[in-house]
Amino acid sequence: MTEEITDNYLCAKEISKEYTIGKSSIRVLDKVNLDVKKGEILIVLGASGAGKSSLLHILGILDTPTSGHVSFKGENLSIIGQRKLAEKRNRIFGFVFQFYHLMPDFNALENVLMPRLIGRKFFKTVSKKDYTEKAAELLDRVGLGNRINHRPNELSGGEKQRVAIVRALMNDPEILLCDEPTGNLDTKSGREIQKLIWDLNEKTKQTVVIVTHDERFAETAGRVIRMADGRIIDYSSN
Repeated sequence: MTEEITDNYLCAKEISKEYTIGKSSIRVLDKVNLDVKKGEILIVLGASGAGKSSLLHILGILDTPTSGHVSFKGENLSIIGQRKLAEKRNRIFGFVFQFYHLMPDFNALENVLMPRLIGRKFFKTVSKKDYTEKAAELLDRVGLGNRINHRPNELSGGEKQRVAIVRALMNDPEILLCDEPTGNLDTKSGREIQKLIWDLNEKTKQTVVIVTHDERFAETAGRVIRMADGRIIDYSSN
């Protein structure tokens, strides 16, 4: 199944990915075409092993395809240098993962600050005070204003994921990429995280791509694609 590619925002064209294990090759993506539209919530559904996380990592230029390419606003991201690629990854994308990946020795505020500290060479100079205030404001916006000095082991699963989402938003990304963002949470916390993402999209028009096996995400998403065996097998819109 193919999709019309408009080349006007984030596009994956003929993406294939293979891994070599010994003398064998395993193809996890097979000529996938996908166009992410600005301001939408796009859900990628599929069972474990369908290839959805591999696709997300390639969309976010965390990984490179064996063949095919990813473009953003018409620019082919596979033919630019590593420094420029790192800059675009830091500027364009915010990443949210299932297992949070918070640094255990740092509190919530310090974890949120990490993308700005790492990518500060790519941004106009602002004072540490300014972006610290921004981080604290974002944490307060998601209900963690009184938890900014708490370390990850002092936070619930839902609170950790809120910190991870705020961290992903710290550099004002154009696209938020989420890999099973509720997969490690109980039902109540999962619903809260889902609502947080939907509210973010409604209020700021944040573009969001979520890969998940959780069918509940399809209920209110703008667009849903389904994957199996490294291919997109169905497109649908609500």
